[in-house]
Amino acid sequence: MSNIKATRNGTKVTTGKVRLSYAHLFEPHAIEGNEPKYSVSVIIPKTDTETLKAIKEAVAEVKEQGKVKWGGKVPPNLKTPLRDGDSERPDDEAYTGCYFLNANSKNKPGVVDASVQPILDATEVYSGCYGRLTLNFYPYSASGNKGVACGLGNVQKLADGDPLGGFTRAEDDFDAVESAEDDFLG
Repeated sequence: MSNIKATRNGTKVTTGKVRLSYAHLFEPHAIEGNEPKYSVSVIIPKTDTETLKAIKEAVAEVKEQGKVKWGGKVPPNLKTPLRDGDSERPDDEAYTGCYFLNANSKNKPGVVDASVQPILDATEVYSGCYGRLTLNFYPYSASGNKGVACGLGNVQKLADGDPLGGFTRAEDDFDAVESAEDDFLG
C-alpha cells in the first residue's frame, strides 16, 4: 500500500492512513439535539507530516477565502479544525501522539475497501479501523462564531484495528464449536 499519500487540491484533502473514531458513516447521528449528520473523528499521527501539511495548507487557503465572510480580515480568535490529541484528550490512548479533527456532512459518504469496492455492511467500518478520507475545508460564520470547518467527503477502509470504545466483534469473542446441543442436553 505504498500509494497511500496525502494529496491536496485547493481546499480538498485526501489523507494518508488515519484512524477513525466516533464513526457515523452509514446512518446520520445527531449531536446535542442538532441536525443529524454523517460524521467521524479523524485521528492523524503526528508523524504523518504529509497529511498534516496538506490540511494546514488547505486551512490557510480557506482563511484567505473566508476574509469575505469575516469582514475583510482573518479574526484573531478563528476556530480551526485541527486539534492536538495530547493536550485536548490526554486520557484517551487512541489520541496520544496524534492530531485529530472532526468531519461531517449532511450527505452520506461513499465508503469503499482497499480495492475500491463499495462496503455495504456498516459493521465493517468502525471506530478503531484505519482508512483514508477526502475532506473539504470551508469558512463559516454563524451565531457569532467564525472559523474553518471540515466537511466529510468519502472514506476508504484500509485495515482493521482494535475497536475503540469497548466494542468487540463477535468473531473475536468466540471460538467455533462443533455442536452446542450435546453439552446442554447432557
